[in-house]
Amino acid sequence: MKARLPQGYGKQSVNQLMQQAQQMQENMKKKQEELEATEYQVTAGGGMVELTMTGKHEVTRVKLNPDIVQPDDIEMLEDLVAAAVNEAVRVVDEAAEKELGEITGGLNIPGFSL
Repeated sequence: MKARLPQGYGKQSVNQLMQQAQQMQENMKKKQEELEATEYQVTAGGGMVELTMTGKHEVTRVKLNPDIVQPDDIEMLEDLVAAAVNEAVRVVDEAAEKELGEITGGLNIPGFSL
């Protein structure tokens, strides 16, 4: 004899799954747009270099402390700018992963990444 579950329990209909997938896709798109519009600010070298990057990984501002500009040590300045860019990329990616992970419940869904 088969046990019957009350209506609403057990397998979901294909239509319900499609609606949930569509809603998740809409939420992901909306969140991605929000993340892309967000600006992230980071510093390097104890605040000697400040960098602002959008969620699209576009650098919109670099501010250098005048004390860091030493003609005889350009290499240090280059290293600090590179460190600031790398930190900004890490912060942007971490924020996107956290925000989008909340929508997907941690699922790794192809086509839903930044």
